[in-house]
Amino acid sequence: MSDPRYQIDVSVITRYLPEQSEPEQNRFAFAYTVTIQNNGQLPAKLQSRYWLITDGDGRKQEVRGPGVIGQQPLIAAGQSHTYSSGTLMTTRVGTMQGSYQMLADDGKQFDAVIAPFRLAVPGALH
Repeated sequence: MSDPRYQIDVSVITRYLPEQSEPEQNRFAFAYTVTIQNNGQLPAKLQSRYWLITDGDGRKQEVRGPGVIGQQPLIAAGQSHTYSSGTLMTTRVGTMQGSYQMLADDGKQFDAVIAPFRLAVPGALH
């Protein structure tokens, strides 16, 4: 069972961006909006991110970096942080998953898991 002091829940909403996509050139653009909810007992700062992006052909790409969209938000207990970003893929369907590396106010570092979510062109899945 996880420690209730360090409880971060992540939810994601995705959207296909046809205006930024070029299907004939295998370029598919997706936006995603992430809400990071601190359901723990301590404020926690998002220090870095890790993404594993898998396209429809099984090709994997790893992305690591500080913060999210240039920010390292401190999220108070009971509060949330929402941001939007995007990615390009060469297939009509893929998945993303990963984690945020967090630092609680008491100095403990921990990971907030981002469960796998699907990116798909509307109508691409049966």
